[in-house]
Amino acid sequence: MNRIVFATHNEHKLKEVRAIMPAGTEIVGLADMHFYEDIPETSDTLEGNALQKARFIGRMFGCDCFADDTGLEVAALGGRPGVHSARYAGDACDSLANMRLLLDELSGQADRSARFRTVIALILNGREYLFDGVVNGRIVDTPRGGGGFGYDPVFVPERYTQTFAELGDAVKNTISHRAQAIARLAGFLSQTKD
Repeated sequence: MNRIVFATHNEHKLKEVRAIMPAGTEIVGLADMHFYEDIPETSDTLEGNALQKARFIGRMFGCDCFADDTGLEVAALGGRPGVHSARYAGDACDSLANMRLLLDELSGQADRSARFRTVIALILNGREYLFDGVVNGRIVDTPRGGGGFGYDPVFVPERYTQTFAELGDAVKNTISHRAQAIARLAGFLSQTKD
């Protein structure tokens, strides 16, 4: 079995990634490595933050690893919150506060178009690779649904009428930005095993 470290403390992301990765790949989180510190994220791009986190953990543990960074990019807000999505309403990383601020800023806006974008940085055998995924959609006026995490209750993906939080993990894990990026990562890892 291939073992690779996912440089995250987020149990929701770990669950999502483990559900998508192919059999024969063991995904280990930072808690499994007994590492509980915050990893620096000082870049102004998703690519930069993903690489920064992967390099940090790769150097610290001398392991193959990957990290992701995800942003919600809202057209009417000039692409915000973007790279600041997790801490949009402040450093407390409170999803409810983030959603409230987003909905307040969009109040009265006709254009509700948005997209989720995920970038994954992989360090494998000392080499760096990037994979991405994008899902377009729109922001609804009020949160809906009890599933998912982050902005899922206010984001409706294209060709759907329900939010990510209403669709459930089974559907979300086949269409989401992270699912796309992980599928590209998984396909690459499958090729490197041959």
